[in-house]
Amino acid sequence: MSDIHFALFETPIGACAIAWHAGLEEGVAQARVVLVQLPESTPAAARARVHRRAPEAQESEPLPEIQDAIVRIRAVLEGGKDDLTSIALDMSDVPPFHRKVFEVTRAIPPGQTLTYGDVAARVGEPGAAQAVGQALGANPFAPVVPCHRVLAAGGKMNGFSAHGGIVTKRRMLEIEGAIAHQPSLFGDLD
Repeated sequence: MSDIHFALFETPIGACAIAWHAGLEEGVAQARVVLVQLPESTPAAARARVHRRAPEAQESEPLPEIQDAIVRIRAVLEGGKDDLTSIALDMSDVPPFHRKVFEVTRAIPPGQTLTYGDVAARVGEPGAAQAVGQALGANPFAPVVPCHRVLAAGGKMNGFSAHGGIVTKRRMLEIEGAIAHQPSLFGDLD
């Protein structure tokens, strides 16, 4: 039986998923998040993406720490200002450079942004903006590691690996107040 579990949960931008590892640390039960996934087009697509990243994961009722994380993530996606930094993440499979990038990105407060170059400089690798983009493209913890808060030079939007791409990134930044809401040519469609 697997010790990786996941649950889907509704948010203002759609059904998200969270997966966790349930284990013991110093004899105490501990849940560490191994994956947080922004919405897919359908719940079935969300489950399929979870299983691509964690094939052994079993859908389960969230443990209390995970339920708390869900409540907090949902609040952030409603415009709350929680930085989510106290949510325990399991980064044991995260490469060292990615871990540094995630730590810097995790420290970006809600409503603020940095560029890929800014993050590269803060991890001590000036000139590694492209490597920062690759690390964030592989981020398994969005929005707990808020990769949507990292923009291209000049504040430009560019690729975003979540379903909906740049539209999802822009919507998340609008919810946080980091950028002004921009209605589409045809008005708001949501």
